[in-house]
Formats: sequence, structure tokens, C-alpha cells
Amino acid sequence: MRKLFFRSCLFAATWLITFLACADSRATKGNRTSDDLTIVIDAGHGGHDRGGIPGQRIAEKDMTLDVAQRLRNVLTAAGYHVVMTRDSDVFVPLGTRVAIANSYRNAIFICIHFNATQRAGAGGIETYFFSRDSLPLASAIHYYVVGGAPSSNRGVRRRGYYVLRKTSIPAVLVECGFLTNPTEAAYAQNSSYRQKLAEEIAAGIRGRNTVGGSLSTTRVATSESIPLQPYIDQTKVSQSERRHSKRSHKKTARKKKHSSKPASSKARSGSRDQEG
Repeated sequence: MRKLFFRSCLFAATWLITFLACADSRATKGNRTSDDLTIVIDAGHGGHDRGGIPGQRIAEKDMTLDVAQRLRNVLTAAGYHVVMTRDSDVFVPLGTRVAIANSYRNAIFICIHFNATQRAGAGGIETYFFSRDSLPLASAIHYYVVGGAPSSNRGVRRRGYYVLRKTSIPAVLVECGFLTNPTEAAYAQNSSYRQKLAEEIAAGIRGRNTVGGSLSTTRVATSESIPLQPYIDQTKVSQSERRHSKRSHKKTARKKKHSSKPASSKARSGSRDQEG
């Protein structure tokens, strides 16, 4: 009888310990910041595609991969499930990058790039999105990256880049500065700065659900005060420019037809810096 009693007590104690362990495991999982979210990180360019512009000294593909790997490490440590479209110096077609992103449902897509232009003085951070449901994510990431970087704020922009237009999940492309700007190029080549970029992007990902509707000029944000950023809609601008370009082309053709004078050799300078 006594032996049966002790066995019953031992069984009850074992059951209680197992129950408490499972409850603790569920509680720990519930407190994870990831919420079972998958982060698809896309390091721009790679392989034969160096990125940037012809003659550019610093290969964009190397900088994007390094920041992407650092971002992966920060997010993994925070409990997120992370997928890389590339984790080495290989070329991945845009369609493949999009296919990887779209293969996950509860996910977001973060594309890492650095900017370049022929104008060495151009600089700053800019963040792109396309679908409306990507704006809060773009706002949060841009808020933190600009706040943590010494570069100027070039704003949030809506534009139809392929990897943004074709993804079915919230997607953002971050331009982390100009590698053709001597000052920003020096920043990018500093490992601590690239780590800082990764940490600020991660902070934006964590804060994506707490973006509010009002603008704030303060750098430090609480979980209730991350501001929704205004944005430039370049999808409309580009269409307008295309129409203007067609009209200008027709007008020039008519002038050439009715005039014996040679056309002016003065080239019109571009009004926008090269992206991507």
C-alpha cells in the first residue's frame, strides 16, 4: 500500500514538472519578438553584377552582402526566422529573388542596396516601397536608419522596382548611402558602421507594427510614437516624364525636318541621381 502511494506521488510530481516545463516553453515562445515572422533578406547584386556605375571603385555587391549578413545575425539572435536570397558572392536573378520571397506567407522582404551617381556630391539615405501595405514597414525602417546614420535624409519613395512590384508580401528596398560620395563611401567601408546599419534596420522591423499617423521630429520614439513618413510617389513622376520625353522627341523631330540648321549639341543633364 505504501509502495503504491509513493508511486502515485512520483507520477503526480513528474506530471506537474512536465506541465510546468511545457507552460514555460509556451510562454517563452509567446514572448518572442518574431511572432513566427519570416524575414527574407535580399543582398542586392552579386556575382558578375557588381552594382553601382561603371568605374565605381567600391563594389556595391560586397557592401550589400555584408550588411545583409549582419542583419541576419541581429534578427536571428532576436528569435526571427531569416531567409537569405544569397549568402555568398553569387548572381541571383530578380525573378528568383521574388520567388523566394513569395514562397513565404507570414513574411516581409528587405532588400539592401547602396546608391551611386556620377555626381560625387550626391548623398543620403532613401527607402523605397510599392504596395500600400509596405508603407508602415518602410516608414519604420527609414525612421531608424536615418536617425542612426550621419547621412542626410532623402526620404521615403514609392517606386515600381521589380522586387517591390512583384512581391506579394510587404517589401522594402533600403538605399544605405552613396558609394560614389567620398564621405559616405568611407562610412560604408567601416565595419562598425555597417553593423550600425544592420541594427537600425532590425529596429525598424521590430517597430513596424507601431507606426502612427502623425509626424514627429524627435529621434527617440516610444512603441506608440514611430511616425508614418511622408513619401514621394515616383510611380506618377516617371509616367509624366515618359510622356514629356515623347513630346520633346516629336517636337525635336519636327524642328529637324523644317530647319536646315544642325540640332543643338548641348546635352540636357539628368535631373535625378541613378538608383539601384
